[in-house]
Amino acid sequence: MKFLYNATIGIDKELETEWLTWMKEYYLPKAMQSGAFTDYKIYKGLTHEAEDNSASYSIQHFSEGIDKIVHYLNNDGKVLIEELRNRYKDRHIVFNTLLQEY
Repeated sequence: MKFLYNATIGIDKELETEWLTWMKEYYLPKAMQSGAFTDYKIYKGLTHEAEDNSASYSIQHFSEGIDKIVHYLNNDGKVLIEELRNRYKDRHIVFNTLLQEY
């Protein structure tokens, strides 16, 4: 059985390039080093861009076990998420979803 931990993130357009670089070079490699995930994908949202000053992304983390995701969220993920919050403060928003493949 496969699982997907999805983080939908809205980031101020002024920070978009810097944020995306930080995600690719720091956050996602650290998440992968945790051993919880087998792969990840990044998708940029194409709707609602003209409505506000933010860009929307979906960061999809793929895993072979829900227990691995829970362990990640309670350990390495907790630290990384706190770093993300401290770095981007009120200039981002995150909505997380845990999905199971059928």
